[in-house]
Amino acid sequence: MPVTAGEIEQAIREAIPITHVEVEDNSSGCGEKYAVLIVSKEFEGKTTLARHRMVNQLLKSQIAQIHAFTQKTLTPQQWEESQKGPKTAA
Repeated sequence: MPVTAGEIEQAIREAIPITHVEVEDNSSGCGEKYAVLIVSKEFEGKTTLARHRMVNQLLKSQIAQIHAFTQKTLTPQQWEESQKGPKTAA
């Protein structure tokens, strides 16, 4: 039985406090390839590698059932900065 985006999102929400989460099925609906964006204060002070290891651990059972998994992990401040539009010269 394939893993669903909802199952991945629920596991994330239950494991860490989040500000924002997006789970995208990149496998045309078969549940074999997912990309996630997670925004959480839990990532503050951690390297990208430490953040990814944390997510890999909390989604260990789901990741074991899928073919491909990519993640982007941001702090709330990094998320806020990424949402600002490109600056244009006046």
